[in-house]
Amino acid sequence: MAIQRMDNVGIVVEDMDAAIAFFVELGMELEGRAEVQGPVADRCTGLDGVHCDIAMVRTPDGHSRLELSKYRTPAAISTEPRDKPHNILGTHRVMFAVDDLEDTVARLRPHGGEVVGEIARFEDSYLLCYVRGPEGIIVGLAEQLR
Repeated sequence: MAIQRMDNVGIVVEDMDAAIAFFVELGMELEGRAEVQGPVADRCTGLDGVHCDIAMVRTPDGHSRLELSKYRTPAAISTEPRDKPHNILGTHRVMFAVDDLEDTVARLRPHGGEVVGEIARFEDSYLLCYVRGPEGIIVGLAEQLR
């Protein structure tokens, strides 16, 4: 049997409210928040004593979601530095299609968004850039040129 779909991408955060604000400003919608703990959470994650807050944000088309998790226990493990370069193994980015890349970047700046490198033009097809947000999360932005 093949997979049905990609359900979500999980991101562990320290400041849940800042992460939600960043992704809502990007254009995602807060689907809901919950508290998760107990044996199922322990078994699923392979950790003991899991107690975390989660928030689901979804794209406006309803097809893609991010699950933001803030661990109360066990404490989240920080990897330094938070401004890791883009080519670290196992770390990449989540890419979003946007209507207006420069406007999106401007709206994300007050929420901690910083352009990694610069905005680049790929032929006559796309404007592209990476933005580092809260927790060092890198999101890619792509504006299709018409």
